[in-house]
Amino acid sequence: MPVTNKALQLHVRFDKLDFDTIYLNDRIKVTLDELMKAMVYSKYGSPDVLQLKEVEKPTPRDNEVLIRIHAATVTAGDCEIRSFKIPTWIWLPLRIVMGIRKPRRPILGAELAGEIEAVGSAVKRFKRGDRVFGSSGLRMGAYAEYKCQPAISGLAIKPANLSYEEAATISTGGLNSLHFLRKRTSKKERKS
Repeated sequence: MPVTNKALQLHVRFDKLDFDTIYLNDRIKVTLDELMKAMVYSKYGSPDVLQLKEVEKPTPRDNEVLIRIHAATVTAGDCEIRSFKIPTWIWLPLRIVMGIRKPRRPILGAELAGEIEAVGSAVKRFKRGDRVFGSSGLRMGAYAEYKCQPAISGLAIKPANLSYEEAATISTGGLNSLHFLRKRTSKKERKS
């Protein structure tokens, strides 16, 4: 006899639920180890557009590493991209890259520190268990539990004497500091 009661259908659906498996419908089955939590935004705006959601955990390609993120930074750049309050001269080109009507990449965050959980078959530079830090640039994605990133871009082994939180800030903060220190040094040399 077919089930017609919506409440009963919902109950039947949860009867199929294992502790480690979610059935999204009759054809789609997702195990919990294939999901992760991430701060996601589906439209540009205030901080209220950010939502904590469960999304599909990424799988590394041959040239990528899967990083379990322990720390990520919230930068002025992240806030500008989220709200899209961008200077007029760069508004259109950046909107084309980031998404015209809605964000093309729904997970923000460019700076991260964490531990490599898996490596692609072509990766030689890193191995499982390496503690790393770096920047994902405009690929974003650091506001999540996991992130896949090409092994050749913007990653380095985390110094043992730094916490994950300290290491995550080095990518942008450290480079900005270095820029201004070099600029100041070159001015002093010109005066001498």
